[in-house]
Amino acid sequence: MNHTRKANRLINEKSPYLLQHAYNPVDWQPWSDAVLERAREEDRPIFLSIGYSTCHWCHVMAHESFEDEAVAARLNRFFIPVKVDREERPDLDRIYMTATQAMTGSGGWPLSIFLLPDGQPFFAGTYFPPQAMADRPSFTDILTAIERAWREDRGRINDSAARITAYLRQISATGPAAAQLAPDLPHKGLEALAAMYDRSYGGFGSGNKFPQPAYLELLLRSTFATGDSDAMEMLVETLNAMTAGGIYDHIGGGFHRYAVDRQWRVPHFEKMLYDQAQLAAVLLDASLVVGNPGYAATARATLDYCLRDLRRHGGFFSAEDADSENPYNRQEHGEGAFYLWQEAEIDALLAPAEAVIFKAAYGVEPDGNAFSDPAGEFSGRNILYRAMDDRDLARRFDRSAEEIAALLDRGRQTLLQRRSRRTRPHLDDKVITAWNGLMLSALAKGCRILDEPRYLKAAEETADFLLDHLVVEGRLKRRWRDGEARFDANLEDYIFLIQGLIDLYAADHRPLRLQQALDLAGTMVADFADPAGGFFDTPAGTGLITRMKDRYDGAEPSGNSVAALVLLRLARLTGDTSWQELGRQTIRAAAATLKEQPAALPLMLAAQLLDQGRARQVIIAGYPDDDDTRLLLGAVNHRYLPDTTVLVADGARNQDYLATLLPFIAAVGTKDGRAVAQVCEGFSCRLETGDAAELARILGQ
Repeated sequence: MNHTRKANRLINEKSPYLLQHAYNPVDWQPWSDAVLERAREEDRPIFLSIGYSTCHWCHVMAHESFEDEAVAARLNRFFIPVKVDREERPDLDRIYMTATQAMTGSGGWPLSIFLLPDGQPFFAGTYFPPQAMADRPSFTDILTAIERAWREDRGRINDSAARITAYLRQISATGPAAAQLAPDLPHKGLEALAAMYDRSYGGFGSGNKFPQPAYLELLLRSTFATGDSDAMEMLVETLNAMTAGGIYDHIGGGFHRYAVDRQWRVPHFEKMLYDQAQLAAVLLDASLVVGNPGYAATARATLDYCLRDLRRHGGFFSAEDADSENPYNRQEHGEGAFYLWQEAEIDALLAPAEAVIFKAAYGVEPDGNAFSDPAGEFSGRNILYRAMDDRDLARRFDRSAEEIAALLDRGRQTLLQRRSRRTRPHLDDKVITAWNGLMLSALAKGCRILDEPRYLKAAEETADFLLDHLVVEGRLKRRWRDGEARFDANLEDYIFLIQGLIDLYAADHRPLRLQQALDLAGTMVADFADPAGGFFDTPAGTGLITRMKDRYDGAEPSGNSVAALVLLRLARLTGDTSWQELGRQTIRAAAATLKEQPAALPLMLAAQLLDQGRARQVIIAGYPDDDDTRLLLGAVNHRYLPDTTVLVADGARNQDYLATLLPFIAAVGTKDGRAVAQVCEGFSCRLETGDAAELARILGQ
C-alpha cells in the first residue's frame, strides 16, 4: 500500500478490504445512492469491483491493475469506480454474482462487473490479468471494448442489461408454494450426494475439496432419522479425511478454506469464521453419533483457536488471510507461509527421539511434502497432516498409544509457541452478525457436549455484545468494526443469530435468550417474509434492482434453509403452531429447487426430515445448577437428539416464562425435593424418573 499517494474516498470507510484500496490511484467510491445519481447525471458506466480482505486473487488484481497509474487513469476518466466488501454487503454480492454466473457460466472473487447508471449489469467477469492470456482478455482490453461500445453501440449494452435484469427478477420471483412435498426428497438428496462422493478420499467432487458442512449436516440427520449406512459411511470417511488432512491446522486448530487436491493434503490457507463455527458444530454432533472422541478433540481445538486468535472483545472477527510473511525469508510473502515448517526447525525444537516420532506422525520430509505445488511456493517446507495415527505409531516405535498422544501434544505445543513468534497473516477484524450467530451455536454445543463452562461464558458474552452493539434504534445491523455498527441486517443475520440464541437457551436455560430469539423472529417475519412462502434475503425498500432469495446451501447456509429449521424448533419450544406453519411454508416454497436439484439445499432437506419425524419433549424439574439436575441434563446433552426439545422447570424465572407459552409447565415440580425428568411424545408422557441412567435408556429408544 503506497501511502505517499493521496487517499481516495475509501479512507473514510471501516471495512479492512476497502481500506486496503484507499491509497490506490483509482478514484474508488463506496456504494451509495449518490454514486448512482452521479452516474445518471454524467451518463457514465459504473465499474463495480467486489471482493474481501483475505481474497488472494483480489490482492493479485489490485497489485497488477488497481495500483497501476495508467490503468487508474483510464478507469477514472471514463468510468465511476466503486468498491464493495462482499462480507459487508452480501445483498449486492448475491445480485451481481448471480448475474455474473448467468453471463459467464462461472463466478468468484474479485468480481468485476460493469453497470448502467441505474445499477443494471451488462458485462461481468472475475479476475482479469494485465496482459491477455489464452483463456481471458486483459483488463485494459476489457476497458477499451466497453468504452467503445458505450459510445458506439449503446443499444446493445442496454439490451444486454435488460435481459440479465429480467433474468434476475424472474429467478427471484416465487410461484405458489407446493401443496405438499414428496416424502422421499431427503432420500433423493442423499442419492445426489452419493453420486458426487469421492469413495477413495472422502468428500465430494474430484477436484478441489471443500468442507461442505451443510452436506455433513444432512448426513448426520439422515443417519439419525433412518439409520442409513451409506450416509454414515460418507460422514465418517469425510470427517476422518478432513481432520487428518492438511486442510486442518494441526498446530493451532481450525480449518483452512479448502484443499486444492483430492486427498485434502494441500489447502488454500485462508481461515474463515463461518467454517470454524459450522465444522465445530458438526464435529461435536458427529462425536456423539459415531462415538469418536477425536472429533470432539478437533472441535475443541477449533473453538479454542477462535477464542485465542479471532476475538478481542465480545464478538468474533471474520477471517485470516492465506498469504503471510515467509519466516525463513522475511523479504518474501506467500501462500500459507505462516503454517509451513522446514524439517530442520522441527529437529531443533524437539528432542531427537521425539522429533522422529513427530515427523512420522505429520508426514514431514527433508525436502518438503507438498505434492501439489504449481506455483512453487512450498518448496523445502512441510504442510503438516496425519500420515500415521497413534496406534500405528505405537506399534512402529514400541510405545503405548497414551505415550504417543502425550508426546505429540507436547510437540504441538512447542511448535505453537515457536509459530506465535512469526508474523501472523492479515486479520479481518470486522464482526459480522450472521457469522457470530453461527459461533453462538457452536459454543453452546461445545458447552453442552463437552461440559466446558468456558464456552458457555464466551457464548453469553458474544450474545450480549451482538445485542448491545449491533442493534441500533431497534434495528439489527450487519457489521461492527472500530466502534461502528452499519448496514441493515440481511435474512441470514437475523436467522443465524436467532438460531444461536435458541442453542444458547438450550445450554443456559435463561428465559432471556428465548425471549430475544422470539423478538428477533417477529421482526424477521415482518421484514423479510414472502407472502408466497419463504423469505427474501433483504427487506423491502433497499433500492436494489431486485430482492433475491438464496436457493443454495454453500459455504454459508441459505437463510431460508436455516429459517425452516429454526421455525420448526420455535414451534416445539413455544407450542405456537403458527411458527410450524411458517416453517412448512418455507420448505414448500423450495419445492421446485429441491425437485430439480435435491443437493442444492441439504439443510432444507434436514428441515423436512425434522418435520416428518417425531416431536419429543424432555421436561426436567429442577434448578439447572443443582447436581441432580445437571446429571439429568447430561443424559440429554451427551446424546444426538435433533428431534428432542428440552424444557427446564426450574421453579423460578425460566419456568414462569415457559408457563406463559406452555401453561402445563406451571404444574411441573420436583419429587421429594429431587430433580426428575419426564419424556413426552405426541399426547402421552412416560413416568417421571430421577435416574440419569434410566433417562438415557429411554432416550435411546
